[in-house]
Amino acid sequence: MTTATRLPDLYPSRGATEVSTPRKDPVVWSAPGAAGPIPGADLQAFERDGFLAIDQLISPDEVPTYKRELDRIVTDPAVRADERSIVEPKSQEIRSVFEVHKISEIFANLVRDERVVGRARQILGSDVYVHQSRINVKPGFGASGFYWHSDFETWHAEDGLPNMRTVSVSIALTENYDTNGGLMIMPGSHRTFLGCAGATPKDNYKKSLQMQDAGTPSDEALTAMASEYGIKLFTGKAGSATWFDCNCMHGSGDNITPFPRSNVFIVFNSVENTAVEPFAAPVRRPEFIGARDFTPIR
Repeated sequence: MTTATRLPDLYPSRGATEVSTPRKDPVVWSAPGAAGPIPGADLQAFERDGFLAIDQLISPDEVPTYKRELDRIVTDPAVRADERSIVEPKSQEIRSVFEVHKISEIFANLVRDERVVGRARQILGSDVYVHQSRINVKPGFGASGFYWHSDFETWHAEDGLPNMRTVSVSIALTENYDTNGGLMIMPGSHRTFLGCAGATPKDNYKKSLQMQDAGTPSDEALTAMASEYGIKLFTGKAGSATWFDCNCMHGSGDNITPFPRSNVFIVFNSVENTAVEPFAAPVRRPEFIGARDFTPIR
C-alpha cells in the first residue's frame, strides 16, 4: 500500500467527469495577529481574493542583477541542453528553466531573502521549502501563454501534495504591461477546487510544460467561474510581485507585442504538507519540477 492510498484524497481529480469540491483548507495558516512582513489588512485581502500584488518587492537598483542572471541562464548552451529547460514548440526558444535556485546562487539568495521567504512563512504558518522554482521567459513577437489552470490540481494529482498549503510568488524582471501576456487570476476562485476530467498520461509533464492538456478545465466550467469571479489582469514595473494561492484559477495570454515579459516564479510549500505519492498519476514528476527535498529554507 502506498503512502497516497493511506491518506484521504480531499480533492479528487482526473476521473471520468469534472467535479467541484469546496475548499477544505485554510487560505492563511498563521494565527491572527502573527508577526510578519504582510500587514493585517493585506493578509485579509489575500484570504478573500487569493492573491496579493506588491508594487515593489525588489528595488529598481536590484532588478538589473536578476535580469542579467536570467539572460545569462537562458543563453547558456549547457542550460539549454539540460532537461530543466523547456523550449517553445514553434520557435524552439527557451520558455522556462526550472530549479533556478539550484542553478544560480543569485536566485538562491533571492529565495532566502526575508522579503520573499518571510511572506511565505507568514501565509503558510510554518517553515517552508521550495516545491518548485523557475524563470519564465516571454520574448516578444509570439511567445505562447499558459492556459487556465489551478496549480494545486497538478501538484495534488501529479506531485502528491495532500493539502492546499502552498503559495507562489511571481516577481517581474521586465515591465508587465496590459498587452504583453500578463498574469490573469479569477479573484475568489481559490475557494473552489475544480477536479478535471480525464486520466493522466505517463510522463504527462513532457507535454504539459509546453502546452497544457491533462488537468485543463472545460470551457463550460471556465465560463461559469469567470462569470462568478471575474478576471483580474496584473501589470507592474520590474521588481513588482504577485503572491497567489495554489488553487487560484489563473493563466496568461500569448505575447505578440515587441516587449518581452520575464519573471522568476517561486513555489513555497509548508514543511507540514510534504509530498506523498501522486493522487491521480501513474508516476511522480521529476524532482526538478516537484521537489522531494523538504529541507526548510534558512
